[in-house]
Order: sequence, then C-alpha cells, then structure tokens
Amino acid sequence: MLKIKKLAALAAASLLAAISMFSCSDDGPPADAKEMKVTFLEAGKADAIVIQSETGTVVIDCGEKGDGKKIVNLLEESGRTSIDYLIITHFDQDHVGGAPKVLNNLEVKNLITPNYEGNNDEYKKFVKTLNELNVQPQKITDDLSFSLDDVKYTIYAPEKDFYGDNESAENNFSLVTKAVHHKNTLLFTGDAMEERLDEIMDIGQCTLLKVPYHGRKLDNLGDFLKKVKPKCAVTCTSTSEFSGKTQELLEAMKIQSYATCYNGDITATSNGAEISFETER
Repeated sequence: MLKIKKLAALAAASLLAAISMFSCSDDGPPADAKEMKVTFLEAGKADAIVIQSETGTVVIDCGEKGDGKKIVNLLEESGRTSIDYLIITHFDQDHVGGAPKVLNNLEVKNLITPNYEGNNDEYKKFVKTLNELNVQPQKITDDLSFSLDDVKYTIYAPEKDFYGDNESAENNFSLVTKAVHHKNTLLFTGDAMEERLDEIMDIGQCTLLKVPYHGRKLDNLGDFLKKVKPKCAVTCTSTSEFSGKTQELLEAMKIQSYATCYNGDITATSNGAEISFETER
C-alpha cells in the first residue's frame, strides 16, 4: 500500500485514486439500491462534507468562513436548493464558520447541533444568523435516527454535558453520524478525541471512516480502528495537522487512505455494495 504522503504524486501513474473500489459483498449491489455520493471538500484543516442520495441531502459541518460558498456551489451545481439535515458536529470555527453562508442561501429543513454553547466569534455569527432567519436548531442530548431514500442515518449524541475546561475539551461534544447504505456503512466522527472515542468504541464496523480530529495523534485511535475495522478512510486536514503517527497507523493496518490536503476534493460513491473514489488530484 502506498503511503498517503506519496499518494498524490503517484496517482497519475498508478491511477489508484481514480479506480480504488472497496467491496463489502461478492454478490454485487442490491437490485433496489440507488447511488449515494459523499463529497469531502478541501477546506484546509476544516470539515465540510456533503452527502447526496437519490433525493436527500445531508451536510456535515461547513468548514471555515468562506467554505460555505463551496457547499452552496456544489449543491446548486447538483440542482439542489435545500438541505434535509445540516449537522454541525460542534462549534469550533473550522466546523461552524461556513454555516451562515449555507443558511442564507439554501433552505435547511433540519438543523442538528450538540447541546452546549460555543464562545468563539464564528459561533456568535452562527447564532446571529439563526436569530435573523428565525431558525431553531435541534440540540440533541439523545441519539437521533432518520432515513432519506435508501440511507439510514443515526446521529450519536455526546454522553456527557461537561468534558473539561481546556480549549480542546469541546471537541468531545462532537456529534458522530453513521450512514448505512445497504451493505456499506460510513462513519463520520467530527473532532472526537480520546474521551469521545471511548464512548463510541462499540459503535460497530464500518466500510468508510472519516478519521477523527483531522488526523491528529490520539492515544486510543489504534484501539478504535481495530474495533470499527474500516476498509478505507478519509481525513479532512492540512499537511501541518495530519500526524505522521496517524498516517503510519493507517498504513500499518492496511486501511486505504485519502486526505484532502493531498488529494483535494474527494468523492466517495456507494452503490450499496462497493465504494469507489474519485479525487481532484
């Protein structure tokens, strides 16, 4: 397996990024399966993820200020003018910063957030936008499930209402989303750190994992990967944030990996039995 740092440079020669496919079944896709597409936008170290099924649209985080326009453009180019569920995993600026742009330009039918208050400037702009648009977020304290088309979603709420006073503690409020598309399971972990990973350690196996906390080093990440057993992983990150230890761990466990800092925008497409990837570079 290629080291992820070499992936972008060698992709043109190997075509690895363009043709990689991960199968969960030898039987092929179910006859009733429709295509599900997930786009991980390149947004520095930020998370900005768009999920599109046949008619349903879910957005997980909106990146920094300025990244909201990328989400709006992507959906408008797809002919979509509304979002069924906008999930803000937590209120760090690199997850909530682009939300005002999205809210001001697209109809958001359901806005899901964790139940705590942020304190940065981007969060305050987010709250100001909600007040101006008279949008009421659903602040979840219990797990929430819903279905769109042939995709079953579960949003896992944090189990505590306090994780400490240090600056990074609120990462553990991250909402975790599981999307089950027939035989494929995709797991989106926000900025979950060690304490939050312990809470979801038994969440079950997945086909695709969005690597938590931008690929930074986490003491129990290896234990978590052994539990969820992803076949492939995507990290939304910058080169300065992506820990070499994390990259080595993914390689050692033979998890085929992509990262926005090396591959640009990454699109994962599920047909219900396999996941194929296209990358910008």
